[in-house]
Amino acid sequence: MEDIKKLVDESVELLKKLIATPSFSREEDRTAELILNFLTDHGIAASRSDNNVWAVNSRFDPDKPTILLNSHHDTVKPNPGYTRDPFLPEVIDGKLYGLGSNDAGGPLVSLMAAFIHFYHRTALNYNLVLAATAEEEISGKGGIEKLWPELPTIAFAIVGEPSLGHMAVAEKGLLVLDCTVYGKAGHAAHQTGDNAIYKALKDIEWFRTYRFGRVSETLGEVKMTVTVIEAGKQHNVIPAECRFTVDVRVTDAYTLEEVIDEIRQHVSCDVKPRSVRLRSSGIPADHPLVQAANKLGIRTYGSPTTSDQALIPLPSVKIGPGDSARSHMADEFIYTDELKHGIHTYIDLLEELNRLLVKS
Repeated sequence: MEDIKKLVDESVELLKKLIATPSFSREEDRTAELILNFLTDHGIAASRSDNNVWAVNSRFDPDKPTILLNSHHDTVKPNPGYTRDPFLPEVIDGKLYGLGSNDAGGPLVSLMAAFIHFYHRTALNYNLVLAATAEEEISGKGGIEKLWPELPTIAFAIVGEPSLGHMAVAEKGLLVLDCTVYGKAGHAAHQTGDNAIYKALKDIEWFRTYRFGRVSETLGEVKMTVTVIEAGKQHNVIPAECRFTVDVRVTDAYTLEEVIDEIRQHVSCDVKPRSVRLRSSGIPADHPLVQAANKLGIRTYGSPTTSDQALIPLPSVKIGPGDSARSHMADEFIYTDELKHGIHTYIDLLEELNRLLVKS
């Protein structure tokens, strides 16, 4: 246990360094260097691809299944509500404050600690790949998606995100729809033309009230929310165009394409998805990862938020120290005890997996 205690202490110190180093999405070069150096200092042969850092365990065997341990080191920008220096890591009353401490610095350093713990381990029934990736906060193409072709074949993944130590066995996908309603311009005083705003109201009401038929056992219903609307330039001109944006959280009961098709059958507006990359994800209930969690008494749930799971095209779970509710909040923090518990949880989970997986 002494080596784990040392890893906990080192993880806290690494997290402090990460907090003190700005790493906004697409600007993660300095934290990538920190992570690479930390792994190298532990005798790990790590690689860097742009701002992504990755490594495989020392006794990698291509005949064994490979587990990906993935978390991100980019952050959002601090919101205006901060009362503390977001880049000043301080521990006060057991809380480590700082931007990115909770999302996802805590899960990242905890996964790294678990990887180091198993790096030289013999008699493992699987391989481990660690990936500390960039651009997660913007779902950018320079993160896990770009790194993916460089990784060995992955069997399944553990994604490190703040989840109170619970395991998300499913995660909603995301569609952002740009909708446009076309009318005809006219003078407001004469009531000529065809008001695009009035025409849009019917479609907006449909988005507000419609319920998709299939309901996911873990994620519930598909959820649609109109979040942005824009129309008109001046008070006396009937607008010929009304544009609005819809945020759609898609469950594993539907593909993104099925949702788009069903929407287009019911609305008159022009519907254009910005992307079909961020798909829902999940894992079978009888998967060894879920079985291991059940054995350890880890609660499972369905997550309404998206992560790099959406870009990982195979079975995955999301689990980590910290609380998703603290993500992006002012004066972000993580409890140091959460870090300790997170490291132990990852190690226990991988130990249980080693008992469940048998080399074929």
